[in-house]
Amino acid sequence: MPHLLKAAEKGPRKVADLVNVSSVGAFQINPINNVYTLTKAAVNGFSESLRQEVTQRHVRVGVIEPGSVSTELASHNKPEVVDSILAPFFSEIQTLEPEDIADALAYMVTRPRHASVAKMWVGPTEQV
Repeated sequence: MPHLLKAAEKGPRKVADLVNVSSVGAFQINPINNVYTLTKAAVNGFSESLRQEVTQRHVRVGVIEPGSVSTELASHNKPEVVDSILAPFFSEIQTLEPEDIADALAYMVTRPRHASVAKMWVGPTEQV
């Protein structure tokens, strides 16, 4: 945080950004992903608390909550979760690509100094 505060005070842009990546899983709850839900909700709460702490010093804190993204998520789950939940879901929609999330992040950090995007949900068009 000291580096961000210094950049906001003395850097050429006179603003600094910290963007955390969470997930729609923080609020789209199901019984199998309880720990995942917990961790993503914690990221959201931490981000908002930190935003309130430093925003008056021109450090913008934001959180991106992606929907379904084509990542290695399936390789980190039990086979029964992949087979019963992930594979059927991912086969029904066109997921986002990591570059889509990078675009959202770039948008957040390129706003003018007086504008802040605190939260952004980015999901596939077909995802409910």
